[in-house]
Amino acid sequence: MFTRRHLLATAVAAPAILRFGIGTAHAATTLKISHQFPGGTVDKGDFRDRLCRMFAAEVAKRSNGDIAAEIYPNSSLIKTNAQFSAMRKGALDISLYPMPYAGGELPETNIGLMPGLVTTYDQGLRWKKEPVGKALTDFLADKGIILLTWVWQAGGVASRSKAIVSPEDAKGMKVRGGSREMDMVLQTAGASVLSVPSNEIYAAMQTGACDAGITSSTSLLEPLMMSKAIFDKLPKNQQDILLAVGEELEAFGRKGAQDDDIEVAKVYEKAGAKVSALDAATVGKWRDIARDTAWKDYGAKTATAANLLKLASDVAA
Repeated sequence: MFTRRHLLATAVAAPAILRFGIGTAHAATTLKISHQFPGGTVDKGDFRDRLCRMFAAEVAKRSNGDIAAEIYPNSSLIKTNAQFSAMRKGALDISLYPMPYAGGELPETNIGLMPGLVTTYDQGLRWKKEPVGKALTDFLADKGIILLTWVWQAGGVASRSKAIVSPEDAKGMKVRGGSREMDMVLQTAGASVLSVPSNEIYAAMQTGACDAGITSSTSLLEPLMMSKAIFDKLPKNQQDILLAVGEELEAFGRKGAQDDDIEVAKVYEKAGAKVSALDAATVGKWRDIARDTAWKDYGAKTATAANLLKLASDVAA
């Protein structure tokens, strides 16, 4: 069974580390863009890979070839979990990277996968222009990361037996939550939690080791970020191009995520599974648990985390 949750995960930007060519002042800047998703083309494939390719093509066009880019899908350039740190150090140019993956390094980034905090695409996309967006952007910039494209994705839970819709449905089940915060919510609801990478959920459910798994419709939350050290070295006109193209791709990112929501539901329905969307009252039940567990835990980590949580809570659904 499959239950689609409209609890969004913050997908931010993937950093582009730009390298200047040796020689003339007009040598092209080459961006190495890395991500963990399947490769494709500008027109076909995973929408996150397509977003990277569209970004690369458009910045090359607008810069008259002064900015070039190379795409490395499937974490072929650098391992997934190492990409955020590599960007901060200037060892990686760009990565379409789920922001909460950096939670071990910067716990504040877990705001991007906070259960019940964001419940609609409109609400998530409003973050950018609200005080929480400025606070998050400033925090990441201080840590060496520039946000180029904000991308949000909804989440869902797939179950082998009964559907998990309300918190009471989780009682007694073995569930892969996908984050410390979601695990806290599930445990409070009476579930046993498992730490299983997203690419191992299917196998774990086949063997019965896992009853249900929570993730976004296609993976986790995705961002487009860039190394600030590299960005700061670029000419102002190139900086402007990168920021403009990144912002313009946010509409494509939203549509891609929403299309995936629809497609994944169709896949389950075609296979004979029941698909349920959460109503406002049910979302409220999950949020009440999250507020007393995950939100409280996150807000107590650092003063910055507490401020981000407060500002995010102020953004209306």
